[in-house]
Formats: sequence, C-alpha cells, structure tokens
Amino acid sequence: MHDLPPRRREILSLARSRGRVGVDELATRFGVTPQTIRKDLNDLCERRVLSRIHGGAVIASGVENVGYEARRFIAAEEKRAIGEAAARLIPDNSSLFLNIGTTTEEVARALVDHDGLLVITNNLNVANLLYRHPRIEVIVAGGPVRRSDGGVVGSTTADFVRQFKVDTAVIGASAIDDDGGLLDYDYREVPVSQAIIGNARRTILVADRMKFERTAPIRIGHIAAISCFVTDRLASPAFGELCRRHEVEVVEALAPLDESTIVADDAA
Repeated sequence: MHDLPPRRREILSLARSRGRVGVDELATRFGVTPQTIRKDLNDLCERRVLSRIHGGAVIASGVENVGYEARRFIAAEEKRAIGEAAARLIPDNSSLFLNIGTTTEEVARALVDHDGLLVITNNLNVANLLYRHPRIEVIVAGGPVRRSDGGVVGSTTADFVRQFKVDTAVIGASAIDDDGGLLDYDYREVPVSQAIIGNARRTILVADRMKFERTAPIRIGHIAAISCFVTDRLASPAFGELCRRHEVEVVEALAPLDESTIVADDAA
C-alpha cells in the first residue's frame, strides 16, 4: 500500500491497530469534512483492505481473523450489551460452556454476580476473569494454547469437551452468512465449537451485527443448531425470518437503528 496518499495510509494504520475507524473521529483528527473521509474509506474498501460499516469501516478479512487486541475495540459497546443480555439468560446453579471470543468474554464479565455456576471453557481469558469468584467453579479444557488470543484448540480439546453434558453453551462465530451458516477462521477451533454445541442442552450464539459483514472459510454449523441468538441489533428481517423458521429465539440487546439515519448516512 505504498501508493496510498499519507492520510489514507494513516487511516489504514489506525484501522489495523483498533479494528475499526469512524467517519466523524477521522474528520476531526485530520481537519477535513466527513465527505472527504467517506471518499478515503470508499477508496480503501475498493482496494479490499477495509470493509464499510455504518458510520465508518473495519479491517477487511476473509481468510484470517483480525488480531485479538484489535477485535476488542470492534463494536465494544455492542459486545458489552450482548454479554449482559446473554448473562441474564443463564440461571444460577447451572453448568455452561464458554468458548473463544471477545464477545464470550463479555458474557463472562457479566456472570460474576451469579451463584453456583460451573463454567467449562477453552478460553484462558474467560478463566482469568472468573476463577477468583468463590461462587463460580472454573474448569479449563486441555490442549495447545493459541498464542494470538489464549484460546485452547485442537482435537485434544474437543475430546475433553465431550466428557461433559452442560445446561448451556455460549459460543461466538467469526462470521455469519445470510443463509444461516456460522463460520470461523481456524480449522483447529471448529471441532471444539462443534463439540460444545453437541454436548449442551441449549446453545446461545452471541454475535454483533458486524459478523454479517465479514466472511470466513470454515463452517462451524448452521443457525438451526442454536437455541437463542443474542445480538445487538438484528441484521435483517430476512435473517429474523430464518431464525423464526428454525425456532431460534432472537434477543436484541440494543434498540433497533433508525432506518432514516442509516439512509441519510449512506447518502451523504
């Protein structure tokens, strides 16, 4: 990307470090109009290094996930709301799986006031958030630890998971297709997620609407295998109808967006 003008090069660098950038903040940072920033973002999207979202852009990625630290900044407010909404669905004195992902970590943060939980996880960050709480017992799955994000993955981990039958599984996904496919980047992680789904009495999928704007190459499964989908805002009426058809409960953690605002933003 050495042919990029300096401002666009800096925008790309910011997006890589944070995971996402916003039109308004960039306009303020560079002292230009929002329309100028939108042109910058559109050019970077045409080059397939960014993907447009409402109000800004995120790093484009189809075969490799965005780095863990950057993912923590993407839709941070939405993930917190999703975590709190999902935690309300989990009763005291129950057992659950929590798998890898920054959104499942927000669920873990929201579980600290629960009583009598048994949490089995292949996410070292989840274990670190919960192990200090005397009313929560934590079991960490065995297997190789992925350095990028503290995820425990591989066939040994999947075998470990199959020893249990829990009340609730809470899982994330790297991307969601419009046809209901749940997708991920790492082939070592997918069998673990599949084992978690297969060994839970109900499964809660936690994912923000931006997961519909991404792609990933490896299939975890289909939305039909999910009991409840907790998101910030439903991505589309068509996907809502798909969930209804497969009897998947949908919980929106935030109020629906004002469609007129979206149209005005896109037209500007």
